[in-house]
Amino acid sequence: MKALAIQGISDLNQDLEPLKWIDCELHEPGEKEILIQVSTCGVCHTEIDEIEGRTPPPKYPIIPGHQVVGKITAAGSAAKRFRLGERVGVAWIFWACGKCKYCLSGDENLCLDFQATGRDANGGYAEFMLVAEDFAFSIPPSFSDSEAAPLLCAGAIGYRSLRLTNISNGQRLGLAGFGASAHLVLQLARHIYPQVEVFVFSRSPSEREFALQLGAAWVGDFGDDPGVKLEAVIDTTPAYKPIIEALDILAPGGRLVINAIRKETVDVDQLLRLDYPRHLWMEKEIKSVANVSRQDVSKFLELAAEMNIKPEYQEYSLKDANQALLELRMRKIRGAKVLKIG
Repeated sequence: MKALAIQGISDLNQDLEPLKWIDCELHEPGEKEILIQVSTCGVCHTEIDEIEGRTPPPKYPIIPGHQVVGKITAAGSAAKRFRLGERVGVAWIFWACGKCKYCLSGDENLCLDFQATGRDANGGYAEFMLVAEDFAFSIPPSFSDSEAAPLLCAGAIGYRSLRLTNISNGQRLGLAGFGASAHLVLQLARHIYPQVEVFVFSRSPSEREFALQLGAAWVGDFGDDPGVKLEAVIDTTPAYKPIIEALDILAPGGRLVINAIRKETVDVDQLLRLDYPRHLWMEKEIKSVANVSRQDVSKFLELAAEMNIKPEYQEYSLKDANQALLELRMRKIRGAKVLKIG
């Protein structure tokens, strides 16, 4: 089969084609594995982090992509969860041990042996991929393949982030950055908490206008004063500056949830702006998001079908994956980006 792979660390400012074509041997599924013919795969900022070396290093070459939708074409002898031809999805969680204290307590996303799709195992920028059947997900029939792909990461990690805010109905939620995940979180928050007010911070006028169309109560640039304090903020940006700005507008007891594997640069000037009495006193909290559990993915897919959420997305062919990544890096975003493969 053909696939696009990361060959090693490179700088997207210099290397405009970091993904290279490779030919891979198509293996038969193991006993509990399924073989998926990939139809679509979402494009995520994490792929940029992988290319530029900010995530734990994979074994190169590695096929990226962790928002995978396709049909099962073969199954191992003990794989019984799905039927041949059934449509399934694969998310960031490729495998967890199932035995450690984190897995046994429902926090498999914190498993020290956690494996990520497209980083620790080959992902969906390919014609086919293998996965253990226990780490595949049924796709609700109300979604097309391209609609379903962003739900598997942008939606699921957004759902986990929203849960970690501990926000309640009638409170104020801030979203720093308004890309693939945040545009789904806004819709999800307004569905679960009908009286919540959502405040969106973005450098992009078009993203701010899009947020208003989706029901944001207020939009502004980073650093703008919304005029009120917020009970929670979710930061989805690759920069440090929004962290300081979010802490500044948190209400007493408020929580900042950082939805990012890594920040792109260590901005010492921004970190030195951290002023304890202004930014952290009054029991403010900072919470990071680490990976997703299978329960996050399953529950979000269920909620998304219930509320008939429709992700905004742009489609690209697999051969244009490098272009999609460069546009993502340049913040040319409206919703999510999805690769059409099969």
